[in-house]
Amino acid sequence: MFVTVVPGMAGLISRMMDRIPGVQVTDVGFDGRSDLILFEVDRGYREALWSLRTIEDLFVEVGRTIRSSGDKPHSIARRIWRPEGVEKALSVWAADHRPLAGRMTYRVIARVLQESSFLRTDLRKALTQSISAEKPKWRFSDPAQIEVWVSEYQAGRLVAGLRLSDASMRQHDGREVERSGALRPTVAAAMVSLAGEPSGILLDPCCGSGTILSEAVAAGWDDVRGGDIDPWAVEIARRNASAASVKQWDVRQLELPDSAVSAVVSNLPFGRQFNVQGPMSAWLSEGLGEMVRVTRPGGCLVLLAPEIPRGAIPAQLRIRSKDPLRLLGTSTRLWVLDKIRDGSPPG
Repeated sequence: MFVTVVPGMAGLISRMMDRIPGVQVTDVGFDGRSDLILFEVDRGYREALWSLRTIEDLFVEVGRTIRSSGDKPHSIARRIWRPEGVEKALSVWAADHRPLAGRMTYRVIARVLQESSFLRTDLRKALTQSISAEKPKWRFSDPAQIEVWVSEYQAGRLVAGLRLSDASMRQHDGREVERSGALRPTVAAAMVSLAGEPSGILLDPCCGSGTILSEAVAAGWDDVRGGDIDPWAVEIARRNASAASVKQWDVRQLELPDSAVSAVVSNLPFGRQFNVQGPMSAWLSEGLGEMVRVTRPGGCLVLLAPEIPRGAIPAQLRIRSKDPLRLLGTSTRLWVLDKIRDGSPPG
């Protein structure tokens, strides 16, 4: 099987998946649009995959091949769409959907890392023809009941699978109110998971549409709080995350006592859609100072920001990790910073 995740998150989510009983990650890659994680799952453990809130789509594998075995679209299609692999994949698809019957509809999605040998559209057409020859009763359609994806996830390595999930997996059943630039729910879920076990208060001081707040509630945090300087964002967040407490405030003046929260998780303003008052470096320095003030020693900050100047990071924080991501066509980073306990040496 394999899953797709937001570019840059394969390493983090692979580690999460390796902790799931019955799941063993075997490989990772990138197909030009998404990170891919390939894995084996023991019999009886597949159901746990549906509870993962950090993945975009879930696939049952049909087959794999390599370009060096023949770098022509029809040759690749024949090698990757073999009857034994197809029937096994279809049995999994049917178990997760409904029994296959009658004239099924299908479509093909192809992604390749380079098009010097052939175009991705050529591979899509070749795989469509292989499917038509193998399954003459199936009918091509868009949209379709069955989606067949083939992706070059590493240079010269291709994998194909049937998509088991639909949009609800990556959208988490959607937000009541959408807002331009809202954070992807799968990324918010991953950020919340990095905050540790649910205990105490989880705070998003720049909550926007409330996506992180919703994921924190779903993860089991009983006391979830947020705020935003934009009154319209506050209203949207209250509607999208009704179980959270949301206030209008400036992150540089948080209405919370010292050491009140266990974790701060936030997508900081960046890009063209959001602006801050004054220079970004000064805003970051003041905002991070407030976030550190309200976080208990031993707590953490999980933040999305393209860059945080070293001088803006308070002395009480130690950088645990900073991983590159790409969201809304913009490069950013996922930062995890720990607030050192009293008496601990700075990192």
